[in-house]
Amino acid sequence: MAELTNRDRRNTTRHHWRRDTVELSAVFMAVAIADLIANVVVHGHDGPVLLVASALALLATAAWHSWWKHRHPDPPPGPAPGDIVSSATTETAAPPAHSPQSPLWRIRATVPDAPGSLAGLCRALADLPVNIISMQAHPLAEETVDEFVVQAHPETAPQDITRAVVAAGGTEVWLERADAHDLVDVPTRILNLATRTALDAAELPLALRQLFGRCTIRSQPGGIDEDELDGSTMRLRDPSGGILLVTRDEPPFTPTEFARARALIELDAQLGPRVPDTRSVIELDGRGAPAEELTVRRADPSDRIAAVALHERCSSATLRRRYHGPVADSDRYLGHLLEPRYGQTLTAETPDGSLAALAHLMWDGDSAEIAVLVEDARQRRGLGSELVRRLVELARDAGIDEVYAVTTASNSGMIATLRRLGVPLDYQVEDGTLVITAHLALETADSAPAARR
Repeated sequence: MAELTNRDRRNTTRHHWRRDTVELSAVFMAVAIADLIANVVVHGHDGPVLLVASALALLATAAWHSWWKHRHPDPPPGPAPGDIVSSATTETAAPPAHSPQSPLWRIRATVPDAPGSLAGLCRALADLPVNIISMQAHPLAEETVDEFVVQAHPETAPQDITRAVVAAGGTEVWLERADAHDLVDVPTRILNLATRTALDAAELPLALRQLFGRCTIRSQPGGIDEDELDGSTMRLRDPSGGILLVTRDEPPFTPTEFARARALIELDAQLGPRVPDTRSVIELDGRGAPAEELTVRRADPSDRIAAVALHERCSSATLRRRYHGPVADSDRYLGHLLEPRYGQTLTAETPDGSLAALAHLMWDGDSAEIAVLVEDARQRRGLGSELVRRLVELARDAGIDEVYAVTTASNSGMIATLRRLGVPLDYQVEDGTLVITAHLALETADSAPAARR
């Protein structure tokens, strides 16, 4: 290494000596030419004419050079030594990253756990061309599941992407459209979901769904000694009792995702039952009765006794409209309704601590059920409408695009309340039961004002 360094130093010194000699010769030559031109201009008969002609020639040359540069701009610089050059031509160059018209895709492929496997996939995607925005690896025993979020040219077909990944050695290739939420890097997304779960026990099912995409989460009775992973199904011990069954058709869960789910559930178990202590005051319209202020807050299992007292103040018709079954069974539902694991419940509390109403937002896969119970003495005063509006806001905050209410055709109050949301509604009647579905993602332009009327 020392010999090579000394040789390089000698070559560099010889190169500097030659360059200095050439530069010095050029200086002497320039001085001689300048002296010759000066003698011709001063002592020659045509000196002034020659000087003017030289100036005009210089101006003409400069003008021609400017015109040529404008008509023939310089090409972009070529790749630097060591750069990876895609074989794709310039005509099919990928659009700028995050271009609105360029679709986002999520790709999963299983490759051998060997050097060069990831490089082969990246080269195959670059040749399409496809811009890789993010990448994560899920290690297996002898293979690795590589997951990419990419941005493709608008004219690139998904079949072309799949064929390129397979040609590069990928197997079990899975491809689906992605959205802007997938641009958030995985560690940041997991930290955000962990923060939401730490603040509210009701966020755990939502966090799991947002972490794993299209999946179904159900709570089952019973118990297991250890958490289980079986392809597209995870069986996890629920901290509140029972089993959380998480299923997804495609792609199968990886051990890395299984570990993330267990970590979120362990965080939930360590923190125990919790509900955010958020409160707001609303004023009820008098409408023949004295106006009063009620406090709207989240309910939890500790409100069970007050909720039973609310049932006792409600008429049989009111309870039947709410629970669609025998009035005597109404109290049985409270344990499930007040448990944060299954959804979020709002209550309207009077100054003396009694409950005037209960409003439930219960998770049901990618949608949620809403239901409201208002005691008879405070009905027809806008309380139910206000609680439904707040439930819809909670659903939007949770990323739920569809909520539904199970009622009857005679429940004109609930029907009118849902119509005032200003969103598209679907009506389905089965065995005397009316199911009204509100599509929150298809909100109309005037829905926001309508919801506040």
